[in-house]
Amino acid sequence: MPLVAHTPLPTLEHLRQHGQEVLSLEQALKQDFRELHIGFLNMMPDAAFQTTELQFLRLIGSSNQIAQFYVYPCTVPGLSRSKEIQTHIDKYYTSFEALKEDGLDALIITGANVANPSLDQEPFWMSLQEIVNWATVNVTSTLSSCLSTHAIAKSQSQIERKSLPHKRWGVYNHRITQTDHPLLMDTNTRFDVPHSRHNDVSRAQFEAAGYKILVYSEEGGVHIAVSPDQFRLVFLQGHPEYDRISLLKEYKREINLFISGEREDYPPHPENYFNEQAAKIVDYYQELVFAALEQGNPIAEFPEKEIKPHLDNTWRDTGRAFFNNWLGLVYQLTDVDRKIPFVPGIDPNDPLGLNNTGDKRR
Repeated sequence: MPLVAHTPLPTLEHLRQHGQEVLSLEQALKQDFRELHIGFLNMMPDAAFQTTELQFLRLIGSSNQIAQFYVYPCTVPGLSRSKEIQTHIDKYYTSFEALKEDGLDALIITGANVANPSLDQEPFWMSLQEIVNWATVNVTSTLSSCLSTHAIAKSQSQIERKSLPHKRWGVYNHRITQTDHPLLMDTNTRFDVPHSRHNDVSRAQFEAAGYKILVYSEEGGVHIAVSPDQFRLVFLQGHPEYDRISLLKEYKREINLFISGEREDYPPHPENYFNEQAAKIVDYYQELVFAALEQGNPIAEFPEKEIKPHLDNTWRDTGRAFFNNWLGLVYQLTDVDRKIPFVPGIDPNDPLGLNNTGDKRR
């Protein structure tokens, strides 16, 4: 399912230059089948804004090579932005009002940074509520990631996330809990997923609200859950979109916060991420940092280049398979008119035909 370069978004050209198929608008218009129109609500902070955009578009574009994907990046008002990121938004992003007018087949909502004790005090809260309320009626399926999962669970089902005793940070092994669910068709029954968060919605909380757990880890918690209809809302707490070095970048950032005095303790390793060789390098660097701070000497540069060859990505294939299944199901179920979420005969309360006998999928 190749992406379509229907706008001059630089990320699309970046993906093309790195070997991913991206159709020109002229090529796309010559192909004679239904495209999919996907909203991408990006609420990430400036430092991760364009990286997250790239990661999710790569997952969408690499999932299949049959349909065409028109992706419409948008964001919410009220978030503080640098001049550079605001210029990017003004030039390449669309408005929610425009998406409402034209309609969407699917919607992806990213995480965000928060600064208030309660999510409903965040500047994005009211805008996010409006978007999700519209999407639950008008969009075939909405996929939320990390913080947005917590926000939607709170707004839709009054689920209050809970603070973890320490940051859940690393790569954790997961198991599929519903092997016959169409979203997990042809995926491994056991696989790794990165997590990075300070708060959690537990399995018990999801299940008490009627949500179905599809992928779970004893260490990492719930990775994938779905709304009671099993498709309209898809929740992720893990990060299948992460690059091989995403956790390394986070680890480096936390070290820099320690060096600058903005963090009290030196950060621990992300769990299950560094192999023996990588661990030796980062531990030796920690010794150098402590010695330099004690002696008042300049601190050596973080050895990122030396660490990279020792890192593995053990989650990308499963992430692609999941996105392929999700978008394939949207393609099967959505109406030709993208303002209508389902083809005739599909029950919006059971679009996959899993809650009743028989298979209603088209």
